[in-house]
Amino acid sequence: MEFKFTEENQTKIEDILKRYPTKKAAVMPLLYLAQGQNGWVSSEVMKVVASLLDMPADEVLGVVTFYTMYRQKSMGKYHLQVCTNVSCMLRGAYKIYDHIKDKLNIANGGVTEDAIFSLEEVECMGSCGTAPMIAVNEDFFENLDVEKVDQILESFKNKN
Repeated sequence: MEFKFTEENQTKIEDILKRYPTKKAAVMPLLYLAQGQNGWVSSEVMKVVASLLDMPADEVLGVVTFYTMYRQKSMGKYHLQVCTNVSCMLRGAYKIYDHIKDKLNIANGGVTEDAIFSLEEVECMGSCGTAPMIAVNEDFFENLDVEKVDQILESFKNKN
C-alpha cells in the first residue's frame, strides 16, 4: 500500500524542515509525524521519509530500529510500554509486566484480539527516580504497583 502524507501533514513537514540546518536532521520528527498518521512505520513510510530528506532508506531504518518510540507494525489503540531496566526491575517491573501479559493474554509485541491494547517491554524511559513506570501512548504512569496498573487499564478500557 502506498503511503502519502496528508495535506495537513505536508504543511507540518514544511514547518519542521525550517527548524533544522539540514533536511537529514529532521528524520526523527518526520518519522513521528508519519507514525501518527499511519499508526506505525512501514517500509513504505521509511522510503517516503528517506526520499523527502534526500537520504538512504537504510539510514532511516537505522533510526527506526534504534529508538523504541517507532513501531514497525500496527499496534493497539493503547500501546503499553513497560520499562524493565534496572531501577524499574528492582522495584517490581517484571511483576507488573507479567501481570499485564496475563491479564490481557498477550505476549511482548502482541495486540489484544479487539486491538485495544498492545504490549511492549522497553529499556529505560528516564523515570528511574519514580520507578516502576509504564507509558500508555504518550502518557507516563509512575510509582506503580499491580493495583494501580489495573486501575489504569480499566480507565482506558472504559474510554471505548
